[in-house]
Amino acid sequence: MSEITYVNGRYIPTGEASVNVEDRGYQFSDGVYEVIAVSDFRLVDFKPHLRRLGRSLSNLDIEWPCSERVLKIVLTQLIKRNRLRNGIVYLQITRGVAPRNHAFPIEKIRSSLVVTVSRSGRPSAQKFTEGVKVVTMPENRWGRRDIKSVSLLPNVLAKQFAVQNGAFETWFVDDEQTITEGSSTNAWIVLAGQEVVTRPLGNDILAGITRMKLIELAKAGNIRITERPFTVDEAINAEEAFITSTTSFVMPVVDIDGKQVGTGKPGSVTNNLLTLYREHFSGSEEV
Repeated sequence: MSEITYVNGRYIPTGEASVNVEDRGYQFSDGVYEVIAVSDFRLVDFKPHLRRLGRSLSNLDIEWPCSERVLKIVLTQLIKRNRLRNGIVYLQITRGVAPRNHAFPIEKIRSSLVVTVSRSGRPSAQKFTEGVKVVTMPENRWGRRDIKSVSLLPNVLAKQFAVQNGAFETWFVDDEQTITEGSSTNAWIVLAGQEVVTRPLGNDILAGITRMKLIELAKAGNIRITERPFTVDEAINAEEAFITSTTSFVMPVVDIDGKQVGTGKPGSVTNNLLTLYREHFSGSEEV
C-alpha cells in the first residue's frame, strides 16, 4: 500500500509529496516538529504533544498553520488513510515560503504543515531484554534545546557517532561534566535506595513527553524521583541507567563508554518503570 502524506491541505501519495524550495524550513531549518506515537489507531499523549508544539511555535514566533481542532482532524485522517494501527506520525511546521533572507519576512506569510507516518521505529524486544550501550560526547548544540526545532545536525552527528561505536545512543556532556540528554532521548539513572534521577527541565534539555508521563507514573507508584544534573562518573557507577523517548519507551542502559553499569543487565527499577509505561501506552486515549 502506498503511504499517504499531508502537505499544506492536500493528502497525496508520499512519492509525489514536495515542498517549495523557498520554504524557510528547507532554507534555514526555520521550523519545529513533533513525533507522536500511534497505538491501536490512537494518538498517544496527544494533548501534551500539542502543548509542547505550541510552546515551540511561540518561542520562534511561528503561527499555527491551522486550529488545534483541524490539526487533530488531519492527524486522525492520515492514520485512517494509511491504516496505521501502530507506528508514529511526524508533523513539521515551518515559518512558510518567502524569498531567502535571514530576517523574518516583512509581509505576513502562511506557515507550512507537513505530516508523514511510519510503521517502524520501535526497538526490538531483545534490546529491552539485554539493554543497550551509550557513548558520550561534548555538548555542542545551541542553548535552546527546549525548543523542538528541525535544526538537528548536531543530533544527527551524535547518533552517527553512536552507530560508529556500536552503541544505541549518544549522551551529550556539558562543561560541568554532567549529562544533558541523548541525541533523541532523555537520560536517567537509578541510585541506591531505588532513587531515580533525571535532569530538571530548562533551556538545556527537551521536555520529553515520555519523560513527563514516566515521572507521573513513578510518583503514582511511590517511586522516588529526583530532578537534578548527574555526572558521567555518577552514571557509570549507578545501579541502573535508562533512556526514554516516544520510540524508545523506557530503554535499559547497561554500558556507558565501554564501562558496565550495575550488573550489566536491565535492573528491577527500570523494568518496573517499563511495565508501567507500557500499560499507560497500550491504554492511552488520544485526547
